[in-house]
Amino acid sequence: MPDYRQPSFHGLIGIAREEITPPIGIYARNWAASEHDVADDVHRPLTATVLTLQASRNTEPLVLISLDLGWWRRKEDEWFIRGYLIEQLQIDPARLVIALTHTHSGPSISLEDTDKPGGNVIRPYMQLMRDTVLRTIREASKSAKSGTLAWTYGRCRLAKNRDQFVPELGKYINGFDERSPADPVLLVGKIVSDEGETIGTVVNYACHPTSIGWESRVISPDYVGAMRELVEANSGGICMFLQGAAGEMAPRDQFSNDLEVADRNGRELGYAVLSALESMVAPGYRATHSKTIESASSLGIWEHAPDHVASNTEATIHTVEVPLKPMPTVAEIEQKLALSDDREMIERLRREREVRHTVGHEETVRFPIWLWVAGDTLILGCPAEPYTLLQRHLRLHFVDRAVCVINIANGWFGYLPPRELYDKEIPTVHQTPFAKGSLEFLIHGSLGQFERLCKTNTPLVK
Repeated sequence: MPDYRQPSFHGLIGIAREEITPPIGIYARNWAASEHDVADDVHRPLTATVLTLQASRNTEPLVLISLDLGWWRRKEDEWFIRGYLIEQLQIDPARLVIALTHTHSGPSISLEDTDKPGGNVIRPYMQLMRDTVLRTIREASKSAKSGTLAWTYGRCRLAKNRDQFVPELGKYINGFDERSPADPVLLVGKIVSDEGETIGTVVNYACHPTSIGWESRVISPDYVGAMRELVEANSGGICMFLQGAAGEMAPRDQFSNDLEVADRNGRELGYAVLSALESMVAPGYRATHSKTIESASSLGIWEHAPDHVASNTEATIHTVEVPLKPMPTVAEIEQKLALSDDREMIERLRREREVRHTVGHEETVRFPIWLWVAGDTLILGCPAEPYTLLQRHLRLHFVDRAVCVINIANGWFGYLPPRELYDKEIPTVHQTPFAKGSLEFLIHGSLGQFERLCKTNTPLVK
């Protein structure tokens, strides 16, 4: 009878956190519908959390960074942070991933917004933030302990399918459709030192942090803040959140000016995380059938025994050539901008121009993805917002491994909806620069690359 094993990694594991809350008055207009430009209060602090995974002191680490920020408007802004870290750390670019939690209540992180109200604060804030992140990476590496990161899957019903068709309007909106499928899968990792101390928790879940809407003037990590607070209070250590493939996923209750909505959504996820943690076998152990006792029926007795956990790490950047939709040029978009005096339309056109600038002017774009193997763990960093189809395909294919898909990692290109949605007027289909079938290209490419990486690494113990 096979043992029950949790996908795990054993090695030197470090985790650290510092605050990156911006100053009040910074430009923070994240919604086209907003009538304000600057943030004037803080709901909960924004943080930078760093996780380092290292096979041994003599090997280069994997460095995973989670920032409570929204999304990158321009590739130059993202490189302003990541390029600086790569240079300062002298690290292989394949081994560093910056993931944004995707809060919609964060500051602008675009150096092109410096002419906006509060925009003069953006550059010094980003310079201070990247120095803070660098310091946090070094702290995580310095404090790394020999330990185990073990994973389990749980379920949470916070995320709903937001592609809602409204018959009265005759179109799709970003809303809530209980009848459409939603991916409830929650991936939770527990980090325990060899001495049994809980160092941290890693939470990978797909759900847009849009609890707080366009009327609010606060800086907030959205539901992520309350979730982390609850998990840390009950499990110990530092909790890191990684946004999953959330293209179509959002809370039912969202777009609110009531901050309790964000906290309630966070507690719903937090309790699901705690439930998953309670279900786990202790990291570094496996459940094994030890004997059978005859009673009114035969009783199978399972016990926990020390397990062999792999320590291998591998990292690569794979480029997928994906087609683009026909789009107006930057010059054409700027011409429309010059003729418009509508505040909401100007914001939409600015975002369209930024996306066009990022993807370029060819018929295809070279789309990079970051693929990591750490023991039995597969991590995919994607610089876009794919639908849950990506993580569902990977998890069905690699059933014996923990599959962690991270949206908005090392950049942002736009949405990646499935091909069957391109015949519908869904907002994400309208906004994406990618042509029909692009998500499927990405799925095929990531499956093949993970297969290759898994074959070259230590196989799972059977």
